[in-house]
Amino acid sequence: MELCITYDMRAPEFGAPRTDLYHCALDQAAWADEAGFDVVGLGEHHCAADGYNPSPLVLAAAMAARTRRIRLRTSVLLAPLYDLPKLAEDAAVTQLVSGGRLLLGIGAGYRPVEFASFGRDLAQRWRDMGRTCEFLRLAWRGEPFDWDGRQVLVTPRPQPCAPPILLGGSSAAAARRAAHIADGWFPPLDARLWQPYRDECLALGMPDPGEYPKQGPIFLWVARDPERAWDEVMPHVLHQLRSYSEWTREAFGQAAGPYAGGIDEDSVRRSGAYQVLAPEQALALAQELGEQSVLYLNPLLAGIAPDTSWRMLRLFEDEVLPHLPR
Repeated sequence: MELCITYDMRAPEFGAPRTDLYHCALDQAAWADEAGFDVVGLGEHHCAADGYNPSPLVLAAAMAARTRRIRLRTSVLLAPLYDLPKLAEDAAVTQLVSGGRLLLGIGAGYRPVEFASFGRDLAQRWRDMGRTCEFLRLAWRGEPFDWDGRQVLVTPRPQPCAPPILLGGSSAAAARRAAHIADGWFPPLDARLWQPYRDECLALGMPDPGEYPKQGPIFLWVARDPERAWDEVMPHVLHQLRSYSEWTREAFGQAAGPYAGGIDEDSVRRSGAYQVLAPEQALALAQELGEQSVLYLNPLLAGIAPDTSWRMLRLFEDEVLPHLPR
């Protein structure tokens, strides 16, 4: 079972102060490293009223300085918004700082306001994804090369190796594209998107990426009193969901994803995507998922107070973690 701890660094007005959240995230990354977690996941968005983290590589580098083993995954970095030489340089430095622990997950993005802010063409984002993968592979050789009529040299080279490029997306076409241009497919929460990636890898004569890893809930919270804990975390969960609903409505003309038809406390509890469980219930969930699976914690979701999140993590450490199928 892979253990992933994730951070989006949202700080809505009703939540904890932003500076407290960032300091706590660094402390929790160090805790997760010592506890044996496998991955830190760091998202990216821009123009967000709640300050959603716009700089995942900066935060990854800061976390790298506080950790020794845990991998640092951008989930996902919005590649079409980047200046390519600067992206190659920043990723190389992050790889050096971390000792080779960066997993560069990249995605195309979807919010028109972000592309307008950066002066980029939303309609060309998938073309730009292919160019990004091509550019990074050339850049990380540490040799001069021609690109768009100019000579480019990116130094330093990432060491001990170039970071793997993982492609994210929400369609079968994106999954198949990952087999052609990336080093891997960022495992989607929709299991139906894994098989197109696997089939395309096999058709290309590449190694079999294996069965789809079972996914735990996108938000898991462990508490001795789940009902009381629901009251604590529900405002933050609703904030996250309503924000995504608003963003997808702006991008696609209608809300997409979980709870697109309506978001309230009852729908969240019924969904299973967000779960608040007692320790013994969390262990039962882990047993059901099995060894080929991923379990996610998001302890500071949308501004959850650091003290509240630490209380949950300590309970997880004491009563759940020692019994997981690792």
